[in-house]
Amino acid sequence: MYRLLFDLVFRRLDPEQAHHIAFALIRTVARVPGLRQLVAAVFAVPVSGQVQVWGRTVPAALGVAAGFDKDARGVRGLLMLGFGYVEVGTVTAHPQPGNPRPRLWRVIDQRGLRNRMGFNNQGSAAVAARLARLRATPEGRAAFVGVNIGKTKTTPLEAAAADYATSAGRLAPYADYLVVNVSSPNTPGLRDLQAVDVLRPVLQAVRTAADESTAAAGTPPVPLLVKIAPDLADAQIDEVADLVGELGLDGVVAVNTTIAHDLGEGGLSGPPLLARGLDVVARLRSRLGPEAVLIGVGGITDPADALEYLAVGATLVQGYTGFIYVGPGYARRIGRQLATDADRRRRQGEEAAA
Repeated sequence: MYRLLFDLVFRRLDPEQAHHIAFALIRTVARVPGLRQLVAAVFAVPVSGQVQVWGRTVPAALGVAAGFDKDARGVRGLLMLGFGYVEVGTVTAHPQPGNPRPRLWRVIDQRGLRNRMGFNNQGSAAVAARLARLRATPEGRAAFVGVNIGKTKTTPLEAAAADYATSAGRLAPYADYLVVNVSSPNTPGLRDLQAVDVLRPVLQAVRTAADESTAAAGTPPVPLLVKIAPDLADAQIDEVADLVGELGLDGVVAVNTTIAHDLGEGGLSGPPLLARGLDVVARLRSRLGPEAVLIGVGGITDPADALEYLAVGATLVQGYTGFIYVGPGYARRIGRQLATDADRRRRQGEEAAA
């Protein structure tokens, strides 16, 4: 049914317009008492798919990648569809409109997306206020929500640390984890921040601001991760991993969109990212050891893709482009297969121990 709707309606619309329509529908359903619970029951993932992360129970390993819900407007609706968690953002210190349109394109033959959105969002103060309202409800307090932060476009690179710290200070009390995004190709100069000598002060400033903010709010310290690009050389990935260990960060999100294509401006997401994403996660796991939390993202279209990420060392996984092409059953399909696989592995463990 969704495939027919996609081919007859959404495919004929501008991709950004189609996103707004579909996301508005998800949010509308989530606001209707009774209907939200009914839909959530239909798309529920078995409890065997739960994952323990940072002392919390995440309902399912698959979450929504940053970029889908930039301003934390649809967390309840996305969780309703079977996602275990939502990473909102990318959020910048100050509101910004992003790049001129058009800025989002479908790559139909590869089931991919290309974007040059440019961190369009309402700014960290507005998102923090919205998350505060969410957390004021029992359902909102139970939700597992990450917040992805980036640099305001007009902020010079030499002031990036303070810019990130502003967002971290505002958002940390409401986040289950924070992600420092230094890997989007759509903010000029941003990827230069992945060089470890430049990245170190940014991460240190974010850690300090987040800790001060959570201490003042009386909430636990928030886990801190960094999101990296697939286009880094292996040696650069190792350097970032070593910095994560040096600073005692909690993990890495890998990977962002790639600029290794000839389709025009912007970063490419979807299946073309899968092989490199798996390589990067495997390399990070080998470098960081078993304790770091690795969130694998890039090219997850079906359960087999998610299982591959978990097999090479991902703790959690995320999807966005696959959700667009597969439709509302995307998270349920993947989550139920991951739960089945977890059941199988648990039984094998019990049999081996008997």
